Amino acid sequence: MIFVNPSFEPGFSFKKPDRTPIEFHKKLPEYKPTPLHSIPSLAAQLGVSGVYVKDESSRLGLPAFKILGASWATYRVLLDRFPDLQEGWQNVDDLKEKVKSCGPIVLYSATDGNHGRAVARVAKLFGLKASIFVPKDTANVRISAIESEGASVTIVDGTYDETVERAEREANDADGLLIQDNGWEGYEQVPRYVIEGYSTMLHEIDDSLAAMSQPRPTHVFVQIGNGSFAEAVVRHFRSGSLSTSVIGVEPDSAACALESVKAGKIISIPGPHQSIMVGMNCDSPSLVSFPVMQKGIRCFVSISDERAMEAMRLLAQLDIESGETGAAGMGALLEIVSKENTASREELEISSTSAILVISTEGATNSDLYLQVIGKRGES
Repeated sequence: MIFVNPSFEPGFSFKKPDRTPIEFHKKLPEYKPTPLHSIPSLAAQLGVSGVYVKDESSRLGLPAFKILGASWATYRVLLDRFPDLQEGWQNVDDLKEKVKSCGPIVLYSATDGNHGRAVARVAKLFGLKASIFVPKDTANVRISAIESEGASVTIVDGTYDETVERAEREANDADGLLIQDNGWEGYEQVPRYVIEGYSTMLHEIDDSLAAMSQPRPTHVFVQIGNGSFAEAVVRHFRSGSLSTSVIGVEPDSAACALESVKAGKIISIPGPHQSIMVGMNCDSPSLVSFPVMQKGIRCFVSISDERAMEAMRLLAQLDIESGETGAAGMGALLEIVSKENTASREELEISSTSAILVISTEGATNSDLYLQVIGKRGES
């Protein structure tokens, strides 16, 4: 489904996030900007001036971008509790030593994969423990990846939102730190820190385009899920005088943001959600991010699993490894430019002068499924 947002406010702009998070991330092991690929062959095929793919298949040693938000949010939450941590450290080993003096701390989080592994990795980097909760249908390979970071994993007999509720209860009972990337009434600051953390990737995109002597994108395709990353993208690309069109993508079976915008309020899409795009199998959008998406996303697109797999295969042919959720932005682009959606392309003003940005948010985080879809790397 393609839904052009009637609540979109074209004249509304946000304050551009500063570069404080990227300076923090530069102190973490294995930091380097992830690649921004220019795909002229696809641009010619689609009849646009440029197509760019931000490749998050390897980010700070993990196969997804989520550690950007998890690391910054954890650091900021620790500072809120222990302000003295801010001074006197130059690298993670220094910070780890300072955190030791704060006593035993456990990070809690709910996830369907990437965010939980990111929280677990951050806990290990900072010398903390992590307790991660996952919905019952989470793939074993994702659970094993979280456990490989030294975290404990609890499987919850419920949906993603029910898993979040369980993690919150457990964190409160144990006086732990809940590091969640979606927000609800009474839990709003941590998701805002997560959103700030994602700005590192977006500043890197600006820097890469400038190095290529290319203009800012006219259209950006972004995965929604609970909406935290989508909010970060809106805030960045609709700041100041910028007029980039942001197009949000969700699975057909879990289009909670699309349906909420249609209803004019947050609504829940009952689970269980079975899309292969597990990073977006959410019941409802974040209370924190929904207002920003409502006014800042120009168009919402829901896609089928088949369209996501088509995008995975296309990206593999371009030598970009992208998992099911990671390829969804490309899937939405293919949906909009398909022959049967000519009117939508025209309404979104995608033309020969358009520069399109797609963000591949993960690599092959479920290697078994990736091989089923791709066959082998680069084979259609």
